[in-house]
Amino acid sequence: MTGNEFRFFLSCDINLPVTFRVEALEGDLQDPSNSVEDSKNWSPTSELYVECALYIDGVLFGLTTRTRLAAIEKPCRWNELVTLSAKYRDLTANAQLALTVWDVSRPRQEVAVGGATLRLFNSKKQLKTGKQKLRLWRGCVGDGAIATSTPGKVPKTERGELERLEKLLNKYERGQLEHIPWLDKLTMKAMELVKEEESKRSGGTHLHLIVDLRTFEHPVAFQELGAHLLMQSPISPCNELVVVWDPEVGRQNPCENKQLKLARSVTRGMIDRDMKPSANERKEIQKILKYPPTRNLSGEERQLLWKFRFSLMSERRALTKFLRCVDWSDAQEAKQAVDLMRRWAKIDIADALELLSPLFESEEVRAYAVTVLERAEDEELHCYLLQLVQALRFERSDKSRLAFFLVLRAVQNFDLASFLRWYITVELSDPSYAKRFYSIYEIFEDSMMKITVNGREDCVGEKMWQSLPIPLPLDPTILITGIIPGESSIFKSALHPLRLTFRTGGGAKCKVIFKKGDDLRQDQLVVQLVSLMDRLLKSVNLDLHLTPYRVLATAQDEGLVEFIPSKSLAQVLSEHKTIVGYLQQFHPDEAGPFGISATCLETFVKSCAGYCVIMYILGVGDRHLDNLLLRDDGRLFHVDFGFILGRDPKPFPPPMKLCKEMVEAMGGAERRKYT
Repeated sequence: MTGNEFRFFLSCDINLPVTFRVEALEGDLQDPSNSVEDSKNWSPTSELYVECALYIDGVLFGLTTRTRLAAIEKPCRWNELVTLSAKYRDLTANAQLALTVWDVSRPRQEVAVGGATLRLFNSKKQLKTGKQKLRLWRGCVGDGAIATSTPGKVPKTERGELERLEKLLNKYERGQLEHIPWLDKLTMKAMELVKEEESKRSGGTHLHLIVDLRTFEHPVAFQELGAHLLMQSPISPCNELVVVWDPEVGRQNPCENKQLKLARSVTRGMIDRDMKPSANERKEIQKILKYPPTRNLSGEERQLLWKFRFSLMSERRALTKFLRCVDWSDAQEAKQAVDLMRRWAKIDIADALELLSPLFESEEVRAYAVTVLERAEDEELHCYLLQLVQALRFERSDKSRLAFFLVLRAVQNFDLASFLRWYITVELSDPSYAKRFYSIYEIFEDSMMKITVNGREDCVGEKMWQSLPIPLPLDPTILITGIIPGESSIFKSALHPLRLTFRTGGGAKCKVIFKKGDDLRQDQLVVQLVSLMDRLLKSVNLDLHLTPYRVLATAQDEGLVEFIPSKSLAQVLSEHKTIVGYLQQFHPDEAGPFGISATCLETFVKSCAGYCVIMYILGVGDRHLDNLLLRDDGRLFHVDFGFILGRDPKPFPPPMKLCKEMVEAMGGAERRKYT
């Protein structure tokens, strides 16, 4: 999309359920303006839930939905995803959400804490997205009438600086305002001060419910289902700027299309077959082939690759770029491309992953990618299994060739089966793709049930399927026989993660960390990439002593992390003053450098170098001495990857995290180890 284009979706085209997240309740339950007797009615241990109802043109649509109970905190948090039975295409311009907070702490009595109503489309008939702060009407139930008595929007006459800032914050979180980390941090602090002043000014009388509406890649304009014309923009008598939706935005130029069709006709293919690129054209083609998969090709580049497609058939790197040049809506051109693809030089397994991205919708292309993956060994397939499960989202049907391929390989390998089951389980909670992954889950279960040994049906498959939860999810080769309570504990941090010690089948012990309330999918991705890089480096005999510990998300907000005995650099420096002092405790050697063994120091230096480069490549931010850990054998490694791809909460972060204490452990910046 160029800077001059403006793209949007129509609400009647969105066949997805209405979803939003109920986040938190802000403010004091006790109304300061009430009498002392009234305030006694509220219990400090109150349990609250939120009732959500959708009203269309003032009439209740479908059943109401309730969140889980949440105990009173400041703020009271649910952070729960709510999915309604209605779809976005069913909504009208007057669709509203009626939200009511109920207190159930009293015996056999539910008390309405407050209610609010939220219109889903704004005055410009555009779907609201992102975080919404709704003012609750104390003691009232959310009213879904068109002329509602419980509007969640603060009246214009009462809006102040806080409302203006919150509107800008919503735009910021949706990516509509530029992110400048160091300035954003200062701004957030200033906003907190404004909030405190506003709370003092209002006397804390207002309750607010925070909900987060679903966001889309482009704005969503309202249009009724079945309508053929876009709704006319309102014409105002005053000089007001109005938004006019242009349905032709993004369409192609018919003259250019005609020229391309003539250049790519079947008869033209007879001439192109013998064409060879000139020196300059060959240089340009090699430049294009080095482009990363995320880079779009210009019209001239696409035409150049098409023109010399026959001479490029022996160049396996060129296939993915060539297939991006094809106009798949043209049946003749698509047929040519598929025929050439089948005769092209065999591509690598990594290139096959690109053909399973959303850029390629052709079933023939995606099926070809699966045939390439069939050459992969189980160990290599496991490296990409997480991405292959994600690629199932972009298949045309639930029973795709990719789905059957993954199920077939998982049935033949217990480790793959265990990981595939967990990866699919996590996707079941995504309402957009839940139906597809439930279907694949059923195919997987049926295939496991049909497993036989030597042709005998003696419930082998059923036993294998039921045994999938018994192995350690992080490492299916380890069988769990029990838990050791005396060696399990709770970490002292905000989310109180658990350190669990399991007893294994061989009589050994295994320690893992269980986290609830934290999305581990990003950590899982980063650790997977570290593991893949470690595998690639070792394939060229370069062992940098990395620690790709295991991470597995078992749901969208929970998961397991392998426990690696280690200490943070902050703790090491606090207890031993220097890194060398810590390593001397475990690997003393008077003849070695700095009084520690040469092997230990070499391990420390290599792991520092490896992680510095990898963290730089992945753009990992928020690095500090508490998330850099050191093992007894000298291996250093990083944990907690909440900020990646260049994001960092601190202003002007260093490109590489290499603190002076780490350099001192190598003997200083002038020594060979540092070099």
